[in-house]
Amino acid sequence: MPRLPTPCPPDRHADFAPLEARLHYRFRDKTLLAAALTHSSWANENGCGQHNERLEFLGDAVLEVHISHGLYERFPAEREGGMTSLRSRLVSEGKLAELARDLELGQYLNLGKGEEAQGGRERAALLADALEAVLGAVYLDGGHDETARLVARLYENQWPDSSSARKGKDYKTRLQEVTQARFRALPAYVPLASSGPEHAKLFEVRLELPDGRSFLASGGSLKRAEQEAARKALEYYGTQAGR
Repeated sequence: MPRLPTPCPPDRHADFAPLEARLHYRFRDKTLLAAALTHSSWANENGCGQHNERLEFLGDAVLEVHISHGLYERFPAEREGGMTSLRSRLVSEGKLAELARDLELGQYLNLGKGEEAQGGRERAALLADALEAVLGAVYLDGGHDETARLVARLYENQWPDSSSARKGKDYKTRLQEVTQARFRALPAYVPLASSGPEHAKLFEVRLELPDGRSFLASGGSLKRAEQEAARKALEYYGTQAGR
């Protein structure tokens, strides 16, 4: 299988071993992973042509195939329109950014000075693109089966059950609707700290509401901690969790 041109030298974190441990995948060709983590702003500033946009294109298609397959198997009675709606949620920018944060992907990105200054390591669109690029890199490095295993690991606790598939709104989504309706503003989730060993990390976040109130929560991933904080806020606003 043809390989990509050599990417720009990484700005930081040339040792990708911790990230590979979180992915449960070790690259044979490290330049593929380096390319997946290289933003075009870094490539442009350093005068080299290889960045992650082509890998993102490939990873987007690979992810859609695996998620479609997963939905097809899990929801045998679901119509095409329902599966399409579920897939859109599972591969949305917000969902991919959450998964990327769980992997702590942002700290490994090679960003240009301007993108760095604007908080690019936490920007949802950039994180989502980088995760798709990593999936594209795994596909080139290990093939279809390895990518399928990675997607299965990433989405192990993300698949909706038969009832939530139709309700379709998690705590964060419902809280966003509440704050938009009441304040015409969105809540903010601020990562605070993580502790514990790699296989059992605990993440803490602070949820800041438009009315000035805040809630602390923790969980086994940033996503779970954010969901728990949103659940607390919904209780505060008197919103029933099951609606």
